[in-house]
Amino acid sequence: MSIVAEVRHNIRLQIEKALEEARAKGALTFESIPNFVLEVPREKAHGDFATNVAMLLTKQAKLPPRVIAEHLVANFSKEATWVDRIEIAGPGFINFHLGTGWLYAVMPKVIKEDTTYGNSTYGHKEKVQVEFVSANPTGLLHMGNARGAALGDTLSNLLEAAGFDVTREFYINDAGNQIENFGKSLEARYLQLMGEDIPFPEEGYHGEDIITTVKNIIAEVGDKYLSMDSALRREFLIQKALEEKLGAIRNDLARFGVEYDVWFSEQTLHDSGAIAKTIKELQEKGYIYEKEGALWFKSTLFGDEKDEVVVRSNGIPTYFAADIAYHKNKFERGFQKVINIWGADHHGHVARMKGAVKAVGYDPDRLHVILMQLVRLFRGGEIVRMSKRSGQYVTLSELMDEVGKDAARYFFVMRSPDSHLDFDLDLAKAESSENPVYYVQYAHARINSILKASGTELPPVENVDFTLLKEEAELELIRKIADLPEEIVGAAVNMEPHRIARYAHDLASLFHSFYNSCRVLTEDEELRKARLCLVDAARITLRNVLHLLGLSAPERM
Repeated sequence: MSIVAEVRHNIRLQIEKALEEARAKGALTFESIPNFVLEVPREKAHGDFATNVAMLLTKQAKLPPRVIAEHLVANFSKEATWVDRIEIAGPGFINFHLGTGWLYAVMPKVIKEDTTYGNSTYGHKEKVQVEFVSANPTGLLHMGNARGAALGDTLSNLLEAAGFDVTREFYINDAGNQIENFGKSLEARYLQLMGEDIPFPEEGYHGEDIITTVKNIIAEVGDKYLSMDSALRREFLIQKALEEKLGAIRNDLARFGVEYDVWFSEQTLHDSGAIAKTIKELQEKGYIYEKEGALWFKSTLFGDEKDEVVVRSNGIPTYFAADIAYHKNKFERGFQKVINIWGADHHGHVARMKGAVKAVGYDPDRLHVILMQLVRLFRGGEIVRMSKRSGQYVTLSELMDEVGKDAARYFFVMRSPDSHLDFDLDLAKAESSENPVYYVQYAHARINSILKASGTELPPVENVDFTLLKEEAELELIRKIADLPEEIVGAAVNMEPHRIARYAHDLASLFHSFYNSCRVLTEDEELRKARLCLVDAARITLRNVLHLLGLSAPERM
């Protein structure tokens, strides 16, 4: 249990005891204590913790909430809670102001736990799958894929730190119409590059990267495919091209700091008969009906606007059919929670997917879908619409070439997924406090320079008098450091990775304020020891947070 969680737990216990004592004295009447909130108020003036329990008890106690609050306060024991004073505010909120004593246990804990500080067992090893990016292997990774990669990987890091057993998964869309069109595109480019005058299919992929891919294939096989039957030629071209495209996707994601546990092929669902088996199961349960020669899933039963085709009139399953079989497979593999990160354009797919999960026998609340909004790139105040290099969209690889992995990841995560992101390329490259990732990493580098300048090893924490740390800037920094374990759990459970980016920026800001107002290498030896240990605790915390974000923690800049 973290120090903050322990303090919170003890205050909750005393609140419950105070209410029971007030009832025993006849001051309050109630059947049971409601499930009240004990939270950190937004306004610092409202204390360290606040509760709404008095307002929740009004009906049972048949008293105004302020009167209930007065009885609670009168019977509250401050012992073992670190509570210094209590006040009743507004309609009946109770605000708890802590003393500083509890903060002095923070530094020894951080320094002792080091690389594991912030981690917890909250998730009890619950199996969670996070599926993200899952880009079509027919092209290069674009900005939507890049944002999904940063969000998915950071969320996975947070879930692991919060004690969940996490599997990162990439779903390879290597079946269906898009692969057929991919094959037609490859064949047309192959024949054209081999000197034949043939038209390019309208439904084909027109990107320059397709031409590059085919040139690479020609360099390997030459005219070997010219004399082949068209269907066989496409099959070979698709195989070769998918190997290259997936290889490029893997390499770009690895360069971006993203490594997957599972690469799941859609084609395996077709080959294994899993799709046909799933459709049959749904038919037997009465969720499938036939109309105009096609098979339809009754998704309107689950709140969708219209029913959805799962098998076309030509007998070919749709993408949705594969998606149902895939999600059934996920739960069959034992995942208690499944998280998908999709583009906002998939919002209409959420209800039918949850309905399908229920139809195949699983709790739809175990499926969580994070919808992320679009990314717009800006350079010089103007929207960047295409790559100068290729004349197409800007790729993840090009973005990393321009701003680096760290800036790219931080910028993609620092906003809530459901908000549009304007990515300022100039700002991402700026070496100034205006650039948030530079600001955070500079704080870590500054910390390391202070520790190096001290010229001494840190003393054992048992020999340090932390009660010497009394300045407001010192106490604010310690409190922020103490918050990390709960920040990680909150960001993980609520699936809000942007919260940890904000925490990193706030922590860096408090460290800079501390540095500017408190001389670390003071002549007072005991105070120097205490401040050096605080600086080291800040270093450990900031490094751990940067690593959760998938960023480096530089020692110099």
